[in-house]
Formats: sequence, structure tokens, C-alpha cells
Amino acid sequence: MCRSIKTLRPPVLPGEATEDDIRAAALQYVRKVSGFRAPAAHNREAFDRAVDAVAQVTAELLDTLEVRGRQPVPRGPR
Repeated sequence: MCRSIKTLRPPVLPGEATEDDIRAAALQYVRKVSGFRAPAAHNREAFDRAVDAVAQVTAELLDTLEVRGRQPVPRGPR
């Protein structure tokens, strides 16, 4: 897996993951699986949709994970 994607759940990340943290991880993931650091113009829309989808699912995952000794903290609608 891409080494620049960091763990976003507490207690590994001090505090809660921000929207920027989640988006950065999603971007790194899509770059890794697509093989493109920056897509060509004709692939930009698909690339951006994938980043948005991965970010949304990541936020949902983090919002529902139960970490021992901590209650899930909802981030609100995305």
C-alpha cells in the first residue's frame, strides 16, 4: 500500500481526522491504484469522482468505527 497514506483513526492520529486529512488519504489511494500522479485532461473527471467517493466512504468508516474506550464522534453531513 502507499506509504504516504497515514492512519486516520484515534488514538493513532491525535484528535479527529479533518476533512483535509481524509481528502489527502483518498487522493493518495486513487493515485496509487490508477498509476497516475496527475491524470490527463480526458481522465480528470473520473479521477476526481474517484477521490470524492473514496473520501466520502472513508469519512463514513471513521464516523462508525468503535475504538475501545472512545465513543464514535459524528462529523456531520458531508
